[in-house]
Amino acid sequence: FSRASTVLWALFLGLHSSCRTIIFIPVHNVPGTQQPSQHHPRQDRAANCKVCFVALVQSFSHYNIVGQKLGVSLTAARERGQLVFLEGLKSSVEVLFHSQEEPHPLQFLREAGAGNLQSLYTFIQDTLKPADSGESPWKCPVLLVDNLSVLLSLGVGAVAVLDFMQYCRATVCCELKGNVVALVHDTEGAEDEENNILLNGLSHQSHLILRTQGLATGFCKDVHGQLSILWRRSSQPTAQRARSLTYQYKIQDKNVSFFAKGMSRAVL
Repeated sequence: FSRASTVLWALFLGLHSSCRTIIFIPVHNVPGTQQPSQHHPRQDRAANCKVCFVALVQSFSHYNIVGQKLGVSLTAARERGQLVFLEGLKSSVEVLFHSQEEPHPLQFLREAGAGNLQSLYTFIQDTLKPADSGESPWKCPVLLVDNLSVLLSLGVGAVAVLDFMQYCRATVCCELKGNVVALVHDTEGAEDEENNILLNGLSHQSHLILRTQGLATGFCKDVHGQLSILWRRSSQPTAQRARSLTYQYKIQDKNVSFFAKGMSRAVL
């Protein structure tokens, strides 16, 4: 299954309570390389999070399998109301081939120009905002989007996607003190102006950027790829605001081994 999907879900499990925007960027530059499934998940950190998962690439069963490998049941989370899952593949069929009495989150698929994501934003806002009556058992809302590059393929412009994410950040991060985690592909070497605009715009908006790519030297059975991490801390002095680290990794059955460059067991 998709390693990028595994990373996105694992990122949610590893989030801290501080509100921030995170993007995960898999770089498709070396054929045959694998994307990491992240480090050991911490289910206790996710226990009080209300999650809205906008899945535009894979089905619920796909992510449920990923979650089970990481020790989490998405089915149980959805049944107890902790997880709201928007399955884009299934919903798109309903939007395109069935009449809708009420506005659908993916209503833009039926509109000429496909540039208005207001219905999708309204769905996210209604999902994550606490109820007016009573105390909500869920804290620290999280928005997961996999993946934003698909919106470009559906005819939505990069500027419209950036505006959509800006509204999501204002609601989830600033107003609700939660987190936004999104995946966007980097088609390195390809002349895709819209995707480059989206990627650069999100990179400037994000507090944490994780970028995975294969080894420049090609396939290696003991090192599957490289993970670059960039933190942006606005509270620090200008010279200390950005901090970056680079690791190499090897994918195992239910976790990933991370190590510094040149420090894999095969080398040592």
